[in-house]
Amino acid sequence: MLTIHQKGDKLQENLRSLKSVIVAFSGGVDSTFLLKTAHDVLGENAVAVTGRSCSFPVRELNEAVRFTKDHQIEHVFVDSEELAIDGFSQNPPNRCYLCKKELFTKIISFAESRGVPHIAEGSNTDDDGDYRPGLQAVRELGILSPLRQAELSKNEIRELSGELGLSTWDKPSFACLASRFPYGENINRERLLMIDQAEQFLLDTGLRQVRVRYHGNLARIETDDTGFGILLDQAQRERIHKRFREIGFTYVAVDVLGYRTGSMNETLKLIE
Repeated sequence: MLTIHQKGDKLQENLRSLKSVIVAFSGGVDSTFLLKTAHDVLGENAVAVTGRSCSFPVRELNEAVRFTKDHQIEHVFVDSEELAIDGFSQNPPNRCYLCKKELFTKIISFAESRGVPHIAEGSNTDDDGDYRPGLQAVRELGILSPLRQAELSKNEIRELSGELGLSTWDKPSFACLASRFPYGENINRERLLMIDQAEQFLLDTGLRQVRVRYHGNLARIETDDTGFGILLDQAQRERIHKRFREIGFTYVAVDVLGYRTGSMNETLKLIE
């Protein structure tokens, strides 16, 4: 079994062998570490590409832009409007597949225009343990997954990111806003904006790891132990309720199990 630093070395060797690469960059923990490593070994031959859409909050986009500017990495944007994809708004169980296929198809077109044969994305070994239909699109389109190839887990990526001095080493996990809706619940621009505004308010309140799940007129908050501590304060709860009402929710609930990745996948067994 490889040690964490041996895995890091393996990642560098694999990236170096590519000569040049386009990195699908969201600004999250994994893609930031991947991009930084690729840039360290390939220099200007590592280019970041970020998809812009209504399901990608401006705060995340701004963080991605700051990172590439700080590290002098070329950063290109493609417009990926999921709501225009046939079937996406109906939020089927393969929604992530539809989105990833559309996004990576556009990135492939950009890569071809630049003569770059390789595109890499940031999934890690932990992503093998959940329902991830987006990875099917990754495989079908021949997108590389260097972190998984190097057998790196999320915690190992965080540790190596800390050693590199990356501010994302302890950044809360993030997934696109479309993941806040139960499968079969229609997704539209207005509802995405409601979720974005609600989560931004909670972040401004001091919660870090948080999701606001959409259930019609009810917003279900998932958070970690730190967030639960904030929510114990009655005044904070009243502020949150007032703001969520302004956003458009009638009821606000806190999930007693707290934050967990892929919680909407728990409904799959109910609709099979």
